[in-house]
Amino acid sequence: SYAILAPNPHNRQPWIVELKSDTEAILGCDLGRLLPETDPFDRQIVIGLGCFLELFSLAAGHDGFRALIELFPQGEPENRLDSRPIAHLRLVPDAKFAADPLFAYAMQRRTNRSPYRTTRPVSEQDLEAINATAGPAVIAAGTVAGARLQQLRDLSQAALRDEINDPVAFGESVDLMRIGRAEIEANPDGISIGGPFLEALAILGIVSREAMADPDSSSFQIGLDMADEQAQTAMGFVWINTLGNTRNQQIAAGRAYLRQALGVTSLGLSMQPMSQALQEYPAMAGHFKRAHELLAQTAGERVQMLARIGHADTVPPAPRWALSTRIKQT
Repeated sequence: SYAILAPNPHNRQPWIVELKSDTEAILGCDLGRLLPETDPFDRQIVIGLGCFLELFSLAAGHDGFRALIELFPQGEPENRLDSRPIAHLRLVPDAKFAADPLFAYAMQRRTNRSPYRTTRPVSEQDLEAINATAGPAVIAAGTVAGARLQQLRDLSQAALRDEINDPVAFGESVDLMRIGRAEIEANPDGISIGGPFLEALAILGIVSREAMADPDSSSFQIGLDMADEQAQTAMGFVWINTLGNTRNQQIAAGRAYLRQALGVTSLGLSMQPMSQALQEYPAMAGHFKRAHELLAQTAGERVQMLARIGHADTVPPAPRWALSTRIKQT
C-alpha cells in the first residue's frame, strides 16, 4: 500500500503484484502501461519499478521486516520488457533491523510541476544532503549555482519544447491526459489536469486533448509557456548516473531516485524529473548527447535521471489506482 505511492513515468503505475503468501510476492510489470514512443526501451518504466521496490523496502523496515529482493529471477530482459517477473519479494521478521528515517516522509513526497521560487536559492548544504541519501550503488551529483545550472535549465527547456513539438511523442502524453475531476476519478493514472481554473477552461473548450495537440491553439502555447517556466525556475538540479545501462542498474537508479525524493521532502524542498533529454527516441538525440557531455564523467557512464529542485507551494498527491487493482491473487 505504501509502494504504490512511488513516483513513476507519466503516473502509469505499471506495477502488478502477485501475492504468494503473507510474506512473499512476485512483482511484475503491466505491459499495457508502457510508453513506447518516449520510452522505447522501457528504461524509464524500469526506473519507476525501482522506485516501487525502494519504497516497499522502506515500508517493510518500518514494520520490522527485512525486505529480501531478488531481481529478474527468470532473467533480465534486454531491449523490451516481457512477461517475466521484475522481482521476487520476501519479508523476513528482523527485530534488529533499523528502520530508515527517510520513510517518515513517504506520505508527504510529491512531484511538483509548479514554478519554483527564483528568490529562494537551494544551499550547497542541502544539495549535499540530498545526494548523500542516494546510496553507493549509483553516482549522485548536482548543482545549485553557476554556469552549469543555467546550462541545465536551457537543456531542459529545449528538450521539453522539442518533445511538445513532436506530434508522435507529445501525442503519447496527450492521450494520457485526464482533464477534470470526472476523468481523473475514472482513470486515476496518467497526467492529471485538474483544479477550478482548468476545469473552467475545459468547460469553455479552451483546454481539451484536441486543443493541446494543435500547434495553432492557445492551449498548445500555454503548454510551451509552462515548459519554459518549469525549466527556467529550476533552482538546482540533481542527477543519477550508473556505470552502464543494465536493467539492474536501472532499478538501482530508481531506488536512488526515490531516496533522493524523500531527502528533498525532508528539507522542505520540491522536485520534478526533467529527463526528456535522457530519452532514447530520435528527436532527443542531440539533447541526449549534450546531457552526457555535461553530466557523464567516464566512457560508458549513463545518466539515468535528471531532476530540478527548488522551493514551491505544496501540491496535492497524484491520484492512484486502488490497491486492489494492483494485486493479482494466485
